Amino acid sequence: MRTYKVAIVGTGGIAAVHADNLARTSGRAELVAACDVDQVRLDAFSDQHGIAGRYRSLTELLAGAKPDVVHLCTPPMMHIDQAIECLEAGVNVLSEKPPALSLADFDRLEAAQAKGGAEFSCVFQHRFGDASAAARKLIGDAGFGRPLVARCDTLWYRPDAYWDVPWRGTWDAEGGGPTMGHGIHQFDLLLHLLGPWDEVTAVASRQARATSTEDLSAALVRFANGAVATVTNSLLSPRETSDIRIDCEFATVELSHLYGYGTDNWTVTAAPGHGDTVTAAWEAEPLERRSGHSAQFLAMYDALDAGGPLPAGADSARQTLEFAAAIYASAFTGKPVRRGEIVPGHPFYAGMDGGGLGSRVLDSTEPAATATV
Repeated sequence: MRTYKVAIVGTGGIAAVHADNLARTSGRAELVAACDVDQVRLDAFSDQHGIAGRYRSLTELLAGAKPDVVHLCTPPMMHIDQAIECLEAGVNVLSEKPPALSLADFDRLEAAQAKGGAEFSCVFQHRFGDASAAARKLIGDAGFGRPLVARCDTLWYRPDAYWDVPWRGTWDAEGGGPTMGHGIHQFDLLLHLLGPWDEVTAVASRQARATSTEDLSAALVRFANGAVATVTNSLLSPRETSDIRIDCEFATVELSHLYGYGTDNWTVTAAPGHGDTVTAAWEAEPLERRSGHSAQFLAMYDALDAGGPLPAGADSARQTLEFAAAIYASAFTGKPVRRGEIVPGHPFYAGMDGGGLGSRVLDSTEPAATATV
């Protein structure tokens, strides 16, 4: 069990979450360096977390600190280029979401990983609680039965002042609205639990907020295993909650929380006549560890120890990013989108705005079905 040298790039609010959770990894990580273009912010963050290595550029950090893993806590538009620089230098990357602003940008990772021999992983911390591991194992097995219907809601609230930060709410900087920046954690967990999706039919709109992207999206999704789900991503909801419900043949699995969960946030309800089997299967699983960044960090270190692929690696992160792209493509063209359809040459491969189509639809009173790709 190695202790890994870790560096954090970007010292804003989410960086503090990373630093605090690194301190909970029981000595598996040593936070050796931080990087920010703002010297005052860099020094304040480094003083607070006892970080000796302080750098104003990623290039200098990679050369001077020689970390094993770099955590990217920068604004979304910076993630992909910084990830590629790290990977080409042979340094593993853990990037905050979204991993890239488009599938075209994300697909540049493959060559970078091959060149440097390092691996990419995305922060999808909801996958890593014990209860989500138990749910993933039991959904579809003989005791719970196959999944039939589901819903996944990210119902959050952000006032107009939230978009005072210049890079928020723009296609060029964030890649989208709540579909890319907020709901992505919850529907990533849904995909983790249910497996590959087949088809998405969606709507997106700007209902009330001072943003150039959507502030609401809703999708109807069919999965490869036959399950059908609804997915809603909102920044308009005063009573905030994050919810997943999956109805299987013999059990309903529910998760209700806000920004993280423990076992007590999960509920498992058996169908009549299946109570003993369902309860015994759920209670037989280890259910102690909460979701969160530290749980993902520890899983990453275990994978590095074993020489195996990183959890929440490039392949599964791409499935989640493709799902977001499909929501936008369907919402702004008025047509269903199938998995694998958004390829080079497709307008939504190069950006979630579809080359300006999304902006035109959101700015217009005409329905998306009248737009052309």
